[in-house]
Amino acid sequence: MRTELCERLGIEFPIFAFTHCRDVVVAVSQAGGFGVLGAVGFSPEQLAIELKWIDEHIGDHPYGVDIVIPGKYEGQGADLSPDELEEKLRSMIPATHRSFVKQILAEHGVPELPEDERPRELLGWTAATAAPQVETILQHEKVRLVANALGTPPADIIAEIKGTGRLVAALCGSARHALRHKEAGIDIIVAQGSEGGGHTGEVGSIVLWPEVVDAVAPTPVLAAGGIGNGRQVAAALATGCEGVWTGSLWLTVEEAEVPRPQMESLLRATSHDTVRSRSWTGKPCRMLRNDWTEAWERPDTPDPLPMPLQFMVTSEAVARVHRYARVAQPVAFNPVGQIVGSMKEIRTCREVIQGLVEEYLDAVERLNSLLPRD
Repeated sequence: MRTELCERLGIEFPIFAFTHCRDVVVAVSQAGGFGVLGAVGFSPEQLAIELKWIDEHIGDHPYGVDIVIPGKYEGQGADLSPDELEEKLRSMIPATHRSFVKQILAEHGVPELPEDERPRELLGWTAATAAPQVETILQHEKVRLVANALGTPPADIIAEIKGTGRLVAALCGSARHALRHKEAGIDIIVAQGSEGGGHTGEVGSIVLWPEVVDAVAPTPVLAAGGIGNGRQVAAALATGCEGVWTGSLWLTVEEAEVPRPQMESLLRATSHDTVRSRSWTGKPCRMLRNDWTEAWERPDTPDPLPMPLQFMVTSEAVARVHRYARVAQPVAFNPVGQIVGSMKEIRTCREVIQGLVEEYLDAVERLNSLLPRD
């Protein structure tokens, strides 16, 4: 399973693992994969603490960090400081949306947060607020890759990262978006099919992967969207991808900092239990369907706001459903892909990596057995 990206990054397997848990980043990288920490939601100061911990525990293994600078968002292009931009965006949020969020949580008995635990509303999600995160990331030598989850990063951000010798990746949901990434000088393009968790487009993985590979060659492509076993890894490499970008798999590993009630919700779910909804972030995001997603779809309720306004409305709700996970599951934010239907047991990160590799080898062996013999 060794591809060119393995050589460039110094890793054993081209298995990339997106996660918000630092322990998962370390465990995946130590098992031969490539852990990628999601930075959105961390202040630069908090992010520095997370990266320092990873540096101290990961050994000689490299890892990556994922930021979020959407291609389009409210307040884009404004020459404002992060604090000024947050204040401007806050003034654009209708009171009806804030009251609706409070109403949903109150109806489901989700307690308020203590005053000192209320989160800042805008962490990441814009160029102004992600730039300080990038400055923090570049202070850590073991970070070999910086990925952007939504759209092509600004040219100055790309130049800053590449100027340090690191690679830049960006996710896409169509060949058209992939070409924009290539033209901007992105090193690795992550083609994420609609089946994936979190923000996705509308094209399915098995169609999207070869389309993007053909469109951007020879730029390497990672396959994403619904990957949960080694047969899918083999399929991704067969379409010309250089590796796989996984996310949902790492929500139910032993090392994940996922509240037990949330993990139980994921383990119970089927592949039919997800929906693409704008109700948490403002852009289509695949998650478990529940009372929250249904509430925002009703004709008598507010429509979700554009990014990042919607997440500014819901950021405290995210913190509340995480803190009070047991009571909050009917309205919890549980981003996950359709592969959730196959996530039925808790394993270690090493066991997941080993399973992917073994299943991949079995799939390749089966394909080889289909070749004609003289």
